[in-house]
This record gives sequence, structure tokens and C-alpha cells, in this order.
Amino acid sequence: MDSLNYINSNNAAFIDSLYEAYKQDPQSVEFGWQKFFEGFDFGRGSQAPTVSAETPDHFLKEINVLNMIDGYRGRGHLFAKTNPVRERRQYFPGKELETFGLAQSDLDTVFNAGVEVGMGPSKLRDIAQMLEETYCGPIGAEYHYIRNPIKVKWFQDRMESQRNKPSFSVEEKKLMLRKVSEAVIFENFLGTKFLGQKRFSLEGAEALIPAMDSVIQKGATLGIQEFTIGMAHRGRLNVLANIMKKTYKEIFSEFEGKNYDEDSTAGGDVKYHLGFSTDVEAENGKKVHLSLCPNPSHLEAVDPVVEGLTRSKIDFKYNGDHTKIAPILIHGDASVAGQGIVYEVLQMEKLDGYRTGGTIHLVINNQIGFTTNFVDARSSTYCTDVAKTVLSPVFHVNGDDVEALAYVINMAMEYRQVFHDDVFIDILCYRRYGHNEADEPKFTQPVLYKAIEAHPNPREVYLNKLMAENIVADAEVKQMEQDFRSLLQKELDESKAQDRFTESAPMFAGAWNGLHLATERDFIAPVNTAVAKDELLAIGKKLTELPKNKVFFKKIEKLFEERGKMVNDTQTFDWAMGELMAYGSLLKDGHPVRLSGEDVKRGTFSHRHAVLTLADSEEEYTPMNSIEGEKFSIYNSLLSEYGVLGFEYGYALANPNALTIWEAQFGDFFNGAQTIVDQYIVSAETKWQRGNGLVMLLPHGYEGQGPEHSSARIERFMELCADNNIQVANCTTPANFFHILRRQMYREFRKPLIIFTPKSLLRNPKCVSPLADFTDGGFKEVIDDNYADAKKVKRVLFCSGKIYYDLLEKQQADERKDVAIVRLEQLYPTPVQQLSAIRARYTKATDFIWVQEEPENMGAWPYLYRKSRTEDALKFDIISRNESASTATGFAKQHAAQQLYIVSKAFESPAGKKVKEAVKATAEKMATAGAD
Repeated sequence: MDSLNYINSNNAAFIDSLYEAYKQDPQSVEFGWQKFFEGFDFGRGSQAPTVSAETPDHFLKEINVLNMIDGYRGRGHLFAKTNPVRERRQYFPGKELETFGLAQSDLDTVFNAGVEVGMGPSKLRDIAQMLEETYCGPIGAEYHYIRNPIKVKWFQDRMESQRNKPSFSVEEKKLMLRKVSEAVIFENFLGTKFLGQKRFSLEGAEALIPAMDSVIQKGATLGIQEFTIGMAHRGRLNVLANIMKKTYKEIFSEFEGKNYDEDSTAGGDVKYHLGFSTDVEAENGKKVHLSLCPNPSHLEAVDPVVEGLTRSKIDFKYNGDHTKIAPILIHGDASVAGQGIVYEVLQMEKLDGYRTGGTIHLVINNQIGFTTNFVDARSSTYCTDVAKTVLSPVFHVNGDDVEALAYVINMAMEYRQVFHDDVFIDILCYRRYGHNEADEPKFTQPVLYKAIEAHPNPREVYLNKLMAENIVADAEVKQMEQDFRSLLQKELDESKAQDRFTESAPMFAGAWNGLHLATERDFIAPVNTAVAKDELLAIGKKLTELPKNKVFFKKIEKLFEERGKMVNDTQTFDWAMGELMAYGSLLKDGHPVRLSGEDVKRGTFSHRHAVLTLADSEEEYTPMNSIEGEKFSIYNSLLSEYGVLGFEYGYALANPNALTIWEAQFGDFFNGAQTIVDQYIVSAETKWQRGNGLVMLLPHGYEGQGPEHSSARIERFMELCADNNIQVANCTTPANFFHILRRQMYREFRKPLIIFTPKSLLRNPKCVSPLADFTDGGFKEVIDDNYADAKKVKRVLFCSGKIYYDLLEKQQADERKDVAIVRLEQLYPTPVQQLSAIRARYTKATDFIWVQEEPENMGAWPYLYRKSRTEDALKFDIISRNESASTATGFAKQHAAQQLYIVSKAFESPAGKKVKEAVKATAEKMATAGAD
């Protein structure tokens, strides 16, 4: 108590100074103190010369009462009755009166501090009871750390005025009973009819269903027209059935395996990963659209996808108004605490490129992972403590209290609409069975599951409450249950009678109308992506002119002067200009363009300069905005790959009419987002029959920058290629890059496009394209040699990307007309027919060799070698670096020697003595440099 005595001895002088300031100008002190001193004057008379001189002891106790109020607001959640099946951990100091320097003898003393909680001068016992009911009941509130006093006051006013006690009408209570009954009975029905099948039931957390229904109703009254929802598998079937209105028959058909079509090429997915969208009608008659995103078993991976999808709809469907649509993310307690993607997504919350106006986070807190107890699953007090990093309020709610949960989620919805912030609701509940229904939880948690076995379900708890209030009668409840079970049985019987279930929701509706899943023929059909000369030059002119009234960095002015010469004089364009003109032409054609990633405005390699910062201020200028047409959006992202790539995938999912691009700072940085690549980009169409046109730009090329800045891991993408699931390209000219970006928007289907972009080629004087290459034709999957003499060629080198320019330099320096260099610009879908035609053209060639910079176990070679078993066009020899555990050497000399060896080996001739000697010399250099 020494510290408390120190505080008390100093508080009198402090309060005295506040009181003096109040008497001079009441507005000079905070509102709470104004009300406090008003009560003091009323109770004591306003003639007292000083506070401390008149009533020092009482005033010190007034401060103690204020401390108690502050203590409950800040720490009351630690003592709230939120856990339905376990005793709460003990926290010290507690909330006893002595903690705040008060005693039982003070309970009947009137304190003006009651003004602070809206009660006016009140007895201590009444103040304490009010605080206990508000902050230590079935709802624990964490909000006091929020730095905005307006937000803090908003919560205090709402919670303390109602003492956090819900006030619902009889009709609302009956609706909640019906929803929680549907949740409980549905799970029970599945458990008895499909014994032993995995369903990841909601049992123990069924209060989620009336809560979800309540937030939809509340949202509709606050102007929400659409919710986008992401959740893992636990409780998903219940949400699909009782919130999304997916028919019980459809779900039963999936249990019966009736959704399998032996004629379909789709691989499908388990039923508790599937998505769904629908329109529901709120009680006020307004339509609300609900979208539940499909998700993999990688918990929380769906979070950024939902956020990106929401932002896309905000931009294109709701004209930037985020009050019309809201994301809801349903987490598990172990995953929200343990998965780093949650933190990445939270850090996007307020960023210009990623804000969605606030997310409602619901945590189904089973108090356990698969078998891992919460004490082994996190270091933080709560699983939701990550929310505090962005100052999001957190509510902990007893999962047995249906009304408390509905009350909190409604308040969260209001807060989101007013302040556009995230809100977390931690639903303390339990998992009645193991991780899945076949698991035995008593192996690892025998004590907990003994308590769970004896615990009534949320429906029973709520039913007993309503019957005690005489709101429902026993006969009415029994009839409700009987009617619902009869409905379920009818739906089950109908599902068994049908031969096969076909998905009822249209696959290509809304923004996807007019598009389809691609066929083999679609990939072969040429696409004309040329732009008329006058139009293209006009775009180039807009992109290269700087406004005269703004001051730019001298190097920028010089750069744009050089770009202007490309348009007005040489009419030959480098990589950056080819890229920017692709964007500009798409904008004019009615296609929005969105590009995000780390440092994309300038570009990692200082080539793009799509956004310019003025020399004398922080003002930015975007030349692309001078082009009339659709919107160009470019955002430097936070230092995140997993979260941002998932966000952009979701963005592209919602609007296939927009060119959506994510660029890695270096190509291999996508490693941090491998989950999104594996679970969404390459497999979503097979699993969920959902297309996506996202473009990934991955800088790739061996320039001696070491293991982490050389390879974008071409081999990883190639090993994932099957069923025409993605497009993989490694372009060598600005014009071809221009055409492939445009082609992405002019096909009647959407496929993810992975482009390995250059680094050194950005400034290579040979890596340029004349205007004619932009104004004629389209993307070239293969580019044949235009230097070698086809009649004399004995060796054909096939390659992709930057190595072409190294080979070209050698070919032309040695005037090797007998060696042709063919560029494979599109690695997948591999243009086998075109390669066959090219091979047939070189009638005298005996050597067909694949040349790559990457080690033999990396790059495109493993894929080509595998496919060569069935495709003669892909039967090659190989020249590359030796196989390696690392992508590249970190020694510049070794890199140069290896590169020299590859190029020399590519042009080696059996009859050429000089070449053999050169190769031998190269090998010796490599040995000296420490190469393989």
C-alpha cells in the first residue's frame, strides 16, 4: 500500500489545482471532472476556498473511488464470468475495495465520483454494483487502451448506461431461441445420420448462429448491403445451412457423395471447405448479400482473401463507400494467437491501399487447439491480444449467454459503422467432441472433457432462461423441435432419392458474367492485343510529360526527357515504357489497373517511376492519372508477402474486369506467401471451380547478386502446373510483356499469370522493342531466331528470359550462323505445337539443347525433362549450372565463371578445336574460382 499512500498524499494538491482551474473556467478541465465538481459544489456548497482545506479525507476517498472506476474499466475483464466450463485464472491485485484504498465502512458513504459513471452523487455500494454488473458479468470489455478518447467515451456511455445488460423484445428473444435451436438440432441430426463422418461440428459454440443472424439484422438497419465472410472448417456447415441458407438437402447430398461428377475434370474439395453466396432478407425487409469464401485447411489463410474481396467490391460496386459492405472473419482461438497472417492482415487495416472500413472478428474460443492446451498455445493473456497492436477493442463473452453475445455483436456493428475500425469478439465456449468427431479428446484433456460432458448445451441454457421468464412454454418448444427435425428428415430423404446434386449457385454471375472456365482450345486461340499507332503514341506522350508548375528531382526530369525521346524520336521503348503503356492502354479500354507490392511506385530497381515525389515537398504526382479512362491504383505495400498476395488474390476474385497485379520486391520473396500460391492460386479452380486473373510479377535473373536475389524459383511454379491451371511466362522483350499483360484482359476466361520479370534487362540497350511490335499482333509464346541461317543450323538452343541476351551476344560476336537461339516465352501452358514446328524448320540440326542459368535441379528443366517422356518437342539435352542446394553462389567471381561456362558450352562444336580449348580454359577458371 506504500504506492497507494504516495498517490493519496499527492492527489489532494492535484485536485485542489484542478478545482481552482474549474472555478476560473469549467471548460478548462475534462468533462468528467466538470461533472465531478458540479456534484461537489452541489453537495458541499460552492463557497469553500479550497478542496483540500475543507475536506481532505473525503476528497482522497473521492479519488480512490475514481481509481476504482478506472480500475474496473481497465481490468474488470480479468474478473468477468466469461468461461462456461472452467474456473477463471486468478489475477492480482483483485477488485476488492481494499485494492483501491476503500473499506466496507465506506459502502454507504455518498461519493460525487458517481457523476463519472452517469449516476450522480451515489453511495459507494451502488457505484460498485453498477461497475460489477457492467464489467464483471458475462461480458468482459477491453477498450481502455484505445488512444482516442472519443472512442473510449463511446463505449463507456453505451455499456455503463445499460450496465452491459441486453434488452431484447420478446419477438427477438424467440428468434434467438429458434436460431440456437436450429444450430444445436442440426448438429445433432448430422451426428446421428452420418455417424463417423467428419463435420467439424459447432457443438459447444452454437450461440454463434443467433449472433451471426443478429449482426446481419443490425447491419441491415445501419445501411449494410453485403457481408463477406471468412472462416475455417469448425462450424462451417452450420453457418452454410442456418445463416447462408444453403439447403439442407444440398449439404446432405454432399455427405452422400452425390456432388461427385465422374465426367468433370474438377477435383473438388471436402464439404467443410466450400464457399457459398446468397441473398437473405432482414427483418426490416432489406436484402443483404452474403458471401462465404471457400478456404483451405491452412487456418487463417482466408483472412486476406476476404479483405481483398471486400475492398474490390468497395471500389467497384459501392463507389468507395465502405459503410455498405463489411467483412466478418471467424477465427479459432489457437489460430488467431498462433498464425502470423492475422497480424499481417491487421496491419493493413488503416493503410490506404487495403482499408476495408473495419472487420468484425469472431473468435470461436474452444480453449484448446487440436490437442494443445491454451497454456501451451500462447504467451499472451488472451488469444485476442494481437488486436491491441492496432488498438482494436476486444470483448470476451460467455458462449452460453446467447443474449450477451447478440448484444455485443450489435454494439460492435455500430462501432464499426461509426469509427470504421476492427472489433474482436472472443466467444468463450468449448468443443464438445475432439478435433473431429472421430477423435478422442480424453486422451489429452480428461478433466476438461469430464466437465464438458456434464455441461448443458447453449440451447438448454437459453431455453431454461426464457422459460423462467415465461416467454416460452414447454409445449411450444417441443413443437418447434419436432417441426425442425421433420424438415431435416424430409430434406435427407429427398437427397437420398436424387441421383446427383448440382450446385445451385451460378458459377459465373455478377462481375463474372460472360466469362467461362478455359478449355484447351481457348489457350491456342490467338488474341489480338495490338494498339493503334496514334493511340499508343498519345498514351506515351501523356506518360512522359511533366507538369511545368511542379518541381521534380533533376534525375527524374532527365529520365522523363529520355522517355519523351522514345515517344517522339526513336519510337523504340524499354521495359518500363512497355509496361506503363500496357497499363495506360488498358485504362483507356475500360479496364481498371491495380498494382501493389513492396516499393512498386518507384520500382525496386528504380525503373518504373509510376509515382513521382516532388523535390520540394511530400506531394506525389502520378503521370498515369493524366490518361482519361478507368482508375489506376498503385500502392506501396507493408512489408508483407503472405497477407498482401492473399489480399490481391481476393481483389481479383471480385472483379475480373480489373488487371490486378502483385509484384515481389525480389522474385524469391514470394516464398513468404507460398501458402497462397499452393492453396489458392494454383488449385482454387480445380477445388472450387472459381477462376482468378491475378498477375504475379517476380523479378528473376542471375546477375551475381547471391542466393536470395537471383531466383524466383521457376521450378516451384512448374511443378504445380497441371490441367492448364496457371500461366507461366518469362518474357524477353518489352513488347511481349506489353501484349501478355493486355491479353490477360481480352480472353473470355481468367487464369493466374506468373511472369518472371527482369532486373539487369531493365537497362540493357538490346532489351528494347520498336513501335511496330506494339501496334501489330499479340503475345508470342515462342520467338524464333532471326539471325541464324536455318539451312546451316546444326544446333538449336532453347532458352527463356535473360540468358537469351548472353547467348545472343556470343552468337553475334562469333558470327555463329550455325547456331539458332529460340526463346520460350510462355513456359506453361507449354506451346508444344509451336515448338514442334520450329524444330522441323531446322532440318540439318542434330543438337536440340535447353540452356538455363539456374542449376540443373531448378528452373524449367525438371518440368521439361518430365514432359519429354510424352512430348518429342520437349526432348532436349541440358546446359546449366550443376545441381545445387542453393539457388546461386554468393561469390561474384564464381558467378561470372559459371555464366561464362554455360555460354561457352552452348556454342561448343565437336569439330571446333578453338572452342574446345576455350571451354577447357573456362573450366580451369571455374575450378580456380571454386565452382563445381
